[in-house]
Amino acid sequence: MNTATRLPVFFSGLVLAATALLPATASAWGAQGHRLVARIAETRLEPRARAEIDRLLATEPGATLAGIAPWADQLRAEDPDLGKRSAGWHYVNMAEDDCIYDPPKHCRDGNCVIEALKTQSARLADRSLSDAERLQALKFVVHLVGDMHQPMHAGYGHDKGGNTYQLQFDGRGTNLHSLWDSGMLNTQKLDDDHYLQRLLALPAPAGVTVPDLQRDPARWAEQSCRIAMRPGVYPAGHTVGDAYANSWRPVAEAQLRLAGEQLAALLNELLGP
Repeated sequence: MNTATRLPVFFSGLVLAATALLPATASAWGAQGHRLVARIAETRLEPRARAEIDRLLATEPGATLAGIAPWADQLRAEDPDLGKRSAGWHYVNMAEDDCIYDPPKHCRDGNCVIEALKTQSARLADRSLSDAERLQALKFVVHLVGDMHQPMHAGYGHDKGGNTYQLQFDGRGTNLHSLWDSGMLNTQKLDDDHYLQRLLALPAPAGVTVPDLQRDPARWAEQSCRIAMRPGVYPAGHTVGDAYANSWRPVAEAQLRLAGEQLAALLNELLGP
């Protein structure tokens, strides 16, 4: 069957952006960040969506929504074939074009985070597929929504999303991508439970309420891209410390909160009535 017919209306007519591949070791958010996105979403799930998610998770012993969230970053080791095929699904690079989405330029092969999210969302919503297929789609959806809210994953292609922008942070070598993935979050030394409470205490995403969140992944990626272009995100010097983290960690945390809200809205749309 044509799964595209099962897409919710907010994906209709979406033309999708492409990506320059990052090294195999790169990921969007660390494992904790992805788990937090999933846990925020769990607090916003409607009963029918929650019941269907719980049913799918029950087909894999011990699986939880937060537990599956980092799965797509582990594929290179656990399933090299799928890991290779999905390597381009995590990113889109638009910053060289002022974050103005141009499908022919940014997605020549349709191999990008927005296209992947569209496809995996359709598979998750398609109840003619097996539970195993839909569970895999759920794993991708949870992960990819997190990915596209990490600004480095929608930013510049010339430095592979900050991977080749080398830094010294807190006396250690790193790169800008890694700093945004987890470096700034790790400075808080919080476990998942305490970080979740911190994020839930943040103000609701500016200008929207949860039921009215914008549900257009292309726009999500553009919004993330614009963060990557803000003055100061790329520091003038290559040695940064607490001042940088204190300035930009709240932005990263707001993105985690927004990703969780958007993920819940999407799952409620796909799996609700």
